[in-house]
Amino acid sequence: MNYWLFKTEPGCFSFDDLKNRPDRTEPWDGVRNFQARNFLRDTVRVGDRVLFYHSNIAEPAVVGLAEVTRSGYPDTTALNPNSEHFDPKASVGKPIWYMVDVSYLEPLPKSVTLEAIKQNPLLADIPLVKRSRLSIQPVAETEWHIILTMGGMMDGPEMGIGRQ
Repeated sequence: MNYWLFKTEPGCFSFDDLKNRPDRTEPWDGVRNFQARNFLRDTVRVGDRVLFYHSNIAEPAVVGLAEVTRSGYPDTTALNPNSEHFDPKASVGKPIWYMVDVSYLEPLPKSVTLEAIKQNPLLADIPLVKRSRLSIQPVAETEWHIILTMGGMMDGPEMGIGRQ
């Protein structure tokens, strides 16, 4: 299992939006960065866990947990000329962009702010601090557990999330 941080602007798509979707599941579409696309296409897999991060707000923060329920597949929004994510260079035979499906798991009891992450010396190497513009970022297992602890989650098998 891998661990990820997925960024989204809550005005576009929030953790509550994911919670309110049918089956609490939604395609993670619209990613238009090649490095993030490569993660979605090549590395993100079913069962991987996701830190759901609200960005571009007054206090950016990790707010909840999600799970990948479908591995990378072509992002259909790139083929739709009416979509804001349309890419005229994409085609069915050469999709260019990829997405995954994510499912809502649970909110963190306490949001973990970007400021708190930056202030924790144990998280000095997390990509969020180093390459904060990337919308899909790997998270080391130790970083995952630190953020869950900071967020007030029990970190143990009784949660079914903290350690697998």
